[in-house]
Amino acid sequence: MNLESKLPNVGTTIFTVMSQLATEQQAINLGQGFPDFNPDPRLLDMVSKAMADGHNQYPPMPGIVALREEIASKVHKLYGANYDPLTEITVTSGATEALMATIQAFVRAGDEVVVIEPFYDLYLPAIELAGGIPVVVPMQAPDATHATYRVDWQRVRAAIGPATRMLMLNFPHNPTGIVMTEADLDALESIVQDTGVMLLSDEAYEHIVFDGNIHQSIARRELLAANAVVISSFGKTYHTTGWKIGYCCAPQALTAEIRKVHQFIVFTVPSPMQYALAHYMQDPKPYLGLSDFYQAKRDRLHAGLAKTRFQPLPSLGTFFLLARYDAISDLPEADFARWLTLEHGVAVIPVSAFYRQPDAPESNHRIVRFCFAKQDSTLDEAVARLARV
Repeated sequence: MNLESKLPNVGTTIFTVMSQLATEQQAINLGQGFPDFNPDPRLLDMVSKAMADGHNQYPPMPGIVALREEIASKVHKLYGANYDPLTEITVTSGATEALMATIQAFVRAGDEVVVIEPFYDLYLPAIELAGGIPVVVPMQAPDATHATYRVDWQRVRAAIGPATRMLMLNFPHNPTGIVMTEADLDALESIVQDTGVMLLSDEAYEHIVFDGNIHQSIARRELLAANAVVISSFGKTYHTTGWKIGYCCAPQALTAEIRKVHQFIVFTVPSPMQYALAHYMQDPKPYLGLSDFYQAKRDRLHAGLAKTRFQPLPSLGTFFLLARYDAISDLPEADFARWLTLEHGVAVIPVSAFYRQPDAPESNHRIVRFCFAKQDSTLDEAVARLARV
């Protein structure tokens, strides 16, 4: 059989590779982004109750109404946006499926999609499966005068042309940990006003923003929200990454197209989790307190790394922290990550894995990504091992 791959450049993801290596080496896994602790026992009890109450069959295709109403209420309270829970909110199989369904719904063969690099690894394959053409705009990497990555919005604007279908955004940003500011929203408003480009905003880490700042959602600005699909993740918010439940908010005309694809990818997502989340969301304290919870872990890891030969960089959001290893090695990032796992028992992710050409010199800045969504004892043991590097 003559088999021609639709994704010839895609192999096993770096997250799976590093997690498997960590397991084989019995290393501490600070690579893949998932907590090593359980969610709130109250939420687990609510799932059990939903099952016992008989919520075990197909729920409505776009999600149970009670959950969509809670999402609409939360988004309105936090960002001032008014999404109709019946026609403008869809519960999805994680933010992953929301991204895939949106791209498949709107990107046609030959359409260009502007993507800011470094980027989450799903973006390019999803665009290519739809027949689209990724147009990659690199961020400016940290240097002697800038401690974090930065987006050059002028370069983003210049990349948008007649064939552009969509601009993909991800803030708080994985892997760099940078967040949106009011000035960024201003720049985006100018771009949308000039071009009318559709925005796909991956806001999975919306509730993890540090140092007293607030999340600048695309939904805060009426012009942006009218041209955008805004996506979030219950997995990141409630420490339930294995449940794979997220959602997307978009104007009715956009939502209608997304649901056409959603119903044929997964149809719907598990009933008992949806009912449990609808009840759990009635208390805002868990998501309102998430930034403080993770800031303590960020500070713990940052302080620990500062006593090693690593140079931690500022993390403004997400549960990731970047660190330079210039003082340790001149290996490319992927080789260094593998060496660190094998020789010192701590697994990390090379930031170069989030570039279109991971092996290229311009993709390697001797920076690796640590996940601090871990128990304090896990972080402390990792730092103790890293101190011996």
